[in-house]
Parts: sequence; C-alpha cells; structure tokens
Amino acid sequence: MKTLTQLVLLGFVLLSGCTSVSPELGVKNGQLTPCPEKPNCVSSLTEDKSQYVEPMLHDGQPRQIKSDILQVLAELDNSQTTVSKDNYIRAEFTSTVFRFVDDVEFYFPETTSNGTQIHLRSASRVGHSDFGVNRKRIELIRSKFENIRQETDPSQ
Repeated sequence: MKTLTQLVLLGFVLLSGCTSVSPELGVKNGQLTPCPEKPNCVSSLTEDKSQYVEPMLHDGQPRQIKSDILQVLAELDNSQTTVSKDNYIRAEFTSTVFRFVDDVEFYFPETTSNGTQIHLRSASRVGHSDFGVNRKRIELIRSKFENIRQETDPSQ
C-alpha cells in the first residue's frame, strides 16, 4: 500500500507541472526575460556561459524574419505560436508524455546595419534541469531557419 501511495504522490507532483501558468515573458527595456539560475534555460542575452546560445543572424527585413521564424515553428512537433508581434515571437512546446511546457522567444530589434541579430530564449516552466532539451531545440530551430534562408537566397 505504501508503494501505491508513493506512486500516486509522484503522479500528482509530475502532473502539477502540466498545469503551470504561463509566465510573464516578453521584451522589457530591449531585453528578453533573464534565465533563472537553473540549468533549464538558454538565452542569447545572458552572460552565464552555461546558458548562452549564439543569436541567429538575418539580413532581411523584420517582416521576412518573422515569416521565416513562423514557418520553422509551424514545421516543428508540439509547437504552438502564442504571440506574434512586429519584432517578437513566442511559442510554447509541450512534451509528449508529461505535457510539460517550454517557452521559446525570438526578439529581433530593428537595426540600421546590414544584419539583424535575432535574440533567443528557451526555458522550461517547471523542474530544475531540462537535460539539454532547450539547447537542442534552439539548435534545431537555428538549422531549420538557415535551411529556409538558403532556399530563398542560394547565395547565403
């Protein structure tokens, strides 16, 4: 009976992650929300080397950047775009088994230079470690984004 009780308790703990409320994210003062001090987040705007990922680059206009990112997100499993503004996109990725949600953000401020840096953030809502899932997701998005750019402009 003790084992059953422990399993039920474990189930409630795991399922509590499924009901997590969407955190307050977005762009404030030209920055994405900082990563928490847990190894379940990566960002191109952090100074913590363990959480840092390179921003993506694009030489097109914000409208094209937005279109390309939305196309990549539409191709990925368990992805839902929740916010799509002029220079900001947010998506939620839901895990298949436990239905945990990770938030992924893209911020691409207008610039006067030839290229635009696309800042990225991907974070788990619950738990301490993500076992590298957010970093892998960002690298998959980066790869698909580059493929789209090469298809539209073979000189890239």
